[in-house]
Amino acid sequence: MGVLGSSETIKQLYDRPVLPPQSLVQLLREPWLIPLLTLALTLRLYQLTAAAIWGDEGSSVLLAQYPLTELWVHAARDVHPPLYFALLRGWIGLFGDSILSIRLASAIPGVVVVFLGIWLAHLLAAGRRVTILAGLLLALLPTAVRYSQEIRMYSLLGVWLLGATLALVYWVHNPQRKRYLVGYVLLMAAGFYTHYFTALCVLSHWCWLLLLRRHPEIGQRPIACRDWWLANVAIVVLFLPWLPGLVDLVLHMDDLKVGGDVGWEPPVTLRSLPSMVWQVMAQDDGEGMPVWLLTSLPSVIALAMVFIVWTDRSRFHLETLLVIYSALPLLLVFAVSFVSPVFIERYLTVPALSLPIILALAIVRLARYGRFLAGLLLAAVLAAEGMGLKNNYTVDAGDQFNNMVEYMNRHSQAGDQVVMGDMFWYLTWGYYDRSAIVPRLYTPPTDNGMSTRPNSYGFGTLIDARAGVYLDHLEDLPAGNGRVWLVMSRVAPDEFPSIPTGWRKIDQGAGGDTQAILYETCHPSCSGH
Repeated sequence: MGVLGSSETIKQLYDRPVLPPQSLVQLLREPWLIPLLTLALTLRLYQLTAAAIWGDEGSSVLLAQYPLTELWVHAARDVHPPLYFALLRGWIGLFGDSILSIRLASAIPGVVVVFLGIWLAHLLAAGRRVTILAGLLLALLPTAVRYSQEIRMYSLLGVWLLGATLALVYWVHNPQRKRYLVGYVLLMAAGFYTHYFTALCVLSHWCWLLLLRRHPEIGQRPIACRDWWLANVAIVVLFLPWLPGLVDLVLHMDDLKVGGDVGWEPPVTLRSLPSMVWQVMAQDDGEGMPVWLLTSLPSVIALAMVFIVWTDRSRFHLETLLVIYSALPLLLVFAVSFVSPVFIERYLTVPALSLPIILALAIVRLARYGRFLAGLLLAAVLAAEGMGLKNNYTVDAGDQFNNMVEYMNRHSQAGDQVVMGDMFWYLTWGYYDRSAIVPRLYTPPTDNGMSTRPNSYGFGTLIDARAGVYLDHLEDLPAGNGRVWLVMSRVAPDEFPSIPTGWRKIDQGAGGDTQAILYETCHPSCSGH
């Protein structure tokens, strides 16, 4: 017998019976499930509040403050649909807006994602070792941990899309039970109302269905089934109320570019693809690595994917579905980014959720032919994830943006003015400020006289242009009490290239990448001082 054995042996190894709907009950009875979910919860709660809120998170909190009717309008001009912000608004109404509370709104879905991944691995019927190992690697996955600790929509999106994938798998196994397709429609519609990259998941599902042969119960391929097409029509119909907002956003793409909400990502290179894999697995872009090291981990993962597809003898090719779910979005977004850069880790976190299951399958299956190689692969994956968790948790709590704002709160006086040099500082500052000062956003014209004020799209939709927020020239500040805080970067402090003559620096506080410098100004009324 050869290394892989006869075709009959392979059939016995990989041809598994269709799992009944009771498989969820079986999974819930497993004694190892609670410890794995406890580990996932612990990792997502650890240092949950250590890092200060940053610009994107600040925009989430600001959007969630609007009434639902206004939220719908403002989200239509943002780069993301409204569902996450509406749910966040409801969460804040129930549990408050402390940083612990609003980050829990992401951490809890992050744990649900781990459970859904374990459930999906369980459906492979590849044995407990695969399911347990997949759950462990998914609980540890650094990109999943990271975006379970941010006030953004990515962990919630993982719930929708992994849930939809599970519903699709159940329907393919049992095409007569239309309730699975109903669940698929609702979950996928929720995905589209959460993030536009849901379309990549739909594409992955269609590609998988194209691979499937005739189903014995319905006498045709699932992709040709009338119910499948009706389900996709239903998803489109449910999304129609949001379509005008999406069309308007596409038509104003230039306005988004002007505001820096899109088009800020640097062009991709051939190194960007392996760099992304390192970012997902280890929270390190690998830019300083030699080529052999940079390509090592991505090459191992690519080989694992090929190995899984090559040895997939399951009836409905569920293992191949997992590979398509991760690889297709990654490669497609990478290719598109040569034209319009959108190769951003957080956009690919949800497709990456099947990577731990793929690696668990590869490790367990490889162990049948060589335990040393399987152990080596497991050690490499755990080392990468350990590095990623260390990078995630490396936070200097004493050097955060909120420390700068708290310094300003302690040292501000009545009549002080605040000018932000960047929109990101503006979005975040209000969450921590206790001075009730209305800040201004510095928007100096370009050298050719063009305005740099944000428009009403992207982050600009969160600013009321009529409120006198924008400041084109520092000299135009009213006299006030003669004290002005300028908030700027301390890495490359070029937001304020010139300070008016007569201004005198009298104080300074810093936090994270930012600093607030207090100036005593001199106006005509105080020229003799």
